[in-house]
Amino acid sequence: MLNKFPLWKYLLIVAVLAIGFVYSAPNLYPDDPAIQISGNSTAMRVEQADLERAGRALNEAGIEVKAMSLAEQGRGGLLRLVSQEDQLPAKDVVRRVLGGDFVVALNLAQTTPDWLRNLGAGPMKLGLDLSGGVHFLLEVDMDKALDARRKVYEGEVKSLLRKERVRYRSLPQANEAIQLGFADAATLEQAERLIRKEFNDFELVAVERNEMQVLRLSLTPAKLAEIREYSIKQNLTTVRNRVNELGVAEPLVQRQGANRIVVELPGVQDTAEAKRILGKTANLEFRLQAELDAPRAATETFEFREEGRPPVQLERELIITGDQVTDAQASFDENGRPQVNIRLDGHGGDLMNRATRNNVGRSMAVIFIEQKPVTRYARQTVDGVEQEVAIPGFVEEKKIISLATIQSPLGSQFRITGLDGQGESSELALLLRAGGLAAPMYFAEERTIGPSLGADNIAKGVEASLWGMLFVSLFIIAIYRYFGVLATIALGFNMVLLLALMSLLSATLTLPGIAGIVLTMGMAVDANVLIFSRIREEIANGMSIQRAVHEGFDRAFTAIVDANLTTLLVGGILFAMGTGPVKGFAVTLSLGILTSMFTAILVTRAMVNLSVGGRDFKKLWI
Repeated sequence: MLNKFPLWKYLLIVAVLAIGFVYSAPNLYPDDPAIQISGNSTAMRVEQADLERAGRALNEAGIEVKAMSLAEQGRGGLLRLVSQEDQLPAKDVVRRVLGGDFVVALNLAQTTPDWLRNLGAGPMKLGLDLSGGVHFLLEVDMDKALDARRKVYEGEVKSLLRKERVRYRSLPQANEAIQLGFADAATLEQAERLIRKEFNDFELVAVERNEMQVLRLSLTPAKLAEIREYSIKQNLTTVRNRVNELGVAEPLVQRQGANRIVVELPGVQDTAEAKRILGKTANLEFRLQAELDAPRAATETFEFREEGRPPVQLERELIITGDQVTDAQASFDENGRPQVNIRLDGHGGDLMNRATRNNVGRSMAVIFIEQKPVTRYARQTVDGVEQEVAIPGFVEEKKIISLATIQSPLGSQFRITGLDGQGESSELALLLRAGGLAAPMYFAEERTIGPSLGADNIAKGVEASLWGMLFVSLFIIAIYRYFGVLATIALGFNMVLLLALMSLLSATLTLPGIAGIVLTMGMAVDANVLIFSRIREEIANGMSIQRAVHEGFDRAFTAIVDANLTTLLVGGILFAMGTGPVKGFAVTLSLGILTSMFTAILVTRAMVNLSVGGRDFKKLWI
């Protein structure tokens, strides 16, 4: 029979629409503005007393707290607020009350019902222009990058001289040059020949100072430029990897100038975790414990992260650094204590083997380097008014996390123990796995874009979408009457399915994405226009109503598919080659094409079949 679907096809359409309604429903529950509190490190716990102290401070400041909750095992706390405008003042109040031991950041707390969450349903992520987010400008410390590379070179040069039994004296670096002292000119010349043979990255200058022959090794300008370029590229790659580990949708990570990196994290404004992961240098240094008769100039004192242990003297010479780590996995040792399994690259494995092979029985220390956020307050005059202003900054901290005796020569694989809990081992492994930073980075600029700034964009975008849907609906109803009503209903289903699909795929909605949604409305109706126009033509040619409806859907199908596939191809090209806003437009456009083909062809035809199929009409309102 013409214009009839089998039962399974009706059930399939109903099932798809039901799933669409379920997974688009979370978008009806807006997030609560909130303040996120977490420790500076994974070992730092947030207690209920800390939340209550912050809540009291907010109440005293006239900021209403809607609710407060503590994460499992004290990993963080959340203060839900009533108004978005209170977020930034609340952040300053809480940060001042809790001090520098905690990271305080803006957040958005979900209000989606538990039954929807249990089904895996969640709202769409909104882009930086709609929901706000965080903007970081990270500055790479090139001076420390060069200094770190000089230390590595210094260790390799000294190792070469010891291997060739050339006696030298270690001297402090001066004017960005490595200095080595020799007893006479002949020994200096021998060392110079060896160094020139093995290294071509130095400019060598021999001078005499205090009756000592001194050889100065300065990196060539070409090598300095190479190190600077490598540092920014390596840090850029590392930041991208760490952002991927954070699971942020549609992030922006790009280079700016010679030594800066821009990071934009749209959507959920939980900057606490981002600061902890991106803000840490999270590098490692491996050094031997100094011997008792070692000269003071060749040693350095370090404290343990674990309290209660006395500081120890370590050699200034580095064995390897964390940028030679290729893989790191958190696990447990035979006693159930956390550890990190390390794998080095080929060069790092050779250096580790060379250092440990000749020092079996001595102790080797693993130094963990991190940047800790510090906020100080100073009186400044702003717009003619003197007020106390928070000035964020970072302090570099180097502490020993492991000091163990070398039992046998090590290679490219070994383990680090002495970590404070599973959380710290997992975080250290994550940071090293994402890639070691070639140089420390500092937050030159941090700008939090509050959700209220995107509220106007959201309101205008929703208004444009509603007006677009209204005018499209009025047009299609005025032209095609009853069939126009069915097309309008299908258009509503199309919007539901589009929102559900974007939510399921965790796609990020941006302002250009809203433009793509509005364009999708017109394209969805365009398919119905082709079908309905074909039905009119067939009826005008004398065909029966049932046959005309059947032929209208069937013969328009090819034209609809061809038109949508070409548009989908363009959307794919925009997504592959575009960035930022262009991708946001391409995502909604491409997904909208897929949902519009389903609703314009299957859903509309199902409704037409149910209302027209099998009935004897003398006239059709189309």
